[in-house]
Amino acid sequence: MGKLYFRYGAMGCGKTMQLLQVAFNYEERGHKVCVIKPGTDTKHGTKIYTRIGPERETDFCFDKTTNLYDKITKKYKNVQCILVDEAQFLTKKQADELMKVTIDLNIPVICYGLRLNFKREDGGFEGATRLLQIAHEIEEIKTICKCGKKATLNARFLNGKLVSSGPDVLIDDGKTKIEYRAICPACYEKYQKGEK
Repeated sequence: MGKLYFRYGAMGCGKTMQLLQVAFNYEERGHKVCVIKPGTDTKHGTKIYTRIGPERETDFCFDKTTNLYDKITKKYKNVQCILVDEAQFLTKKQADELMKVTIDLNIPVICYGLRLNFKREDGGFEGATRLLQIAHEIEEIKTICKCGKKATLNARFLNGKLVSSGPDVLIDDGKTKIEYRAICPACYEKYQKGEK
């Protein structure tokens, strides 16, 4: 039986690198995969890109109106695995459609994404919230904070200052330096109090 997996972690923990490794492993053994990502992730066009270099062209990008079940059924029902990058940007409906893919087509679907937004809320990421509710298997991909402790939070910095409000998706306008860091709860609190 195909299963729905959600592998989550803070920014910079290697989620995309793991996705590319899984795709490589399937293809090395002669199996086909379908790699997708949301069009919201505009940074590298239709490619999936890692901080340490490896990249890959997606099979398709989707937006909030894409019916993933229909798209996969029509064009990708002969693959052995569906791999989803930036899965936090799925809609609730799309997460349910991916579950239907595992049931009706018996294809495993492995989603990689963030669990929480930079505000420390899960409500900002509808896809992540739904995947946490319905996935057959949930796995945390761990990383560390600059202080050496386990990083579980995603922090947004604008011009070097922590911000904890604003839109969930913020595109670089070329005027403001936007940076995201994986940090531990203790460092998050220190940044909020202005101690760092």
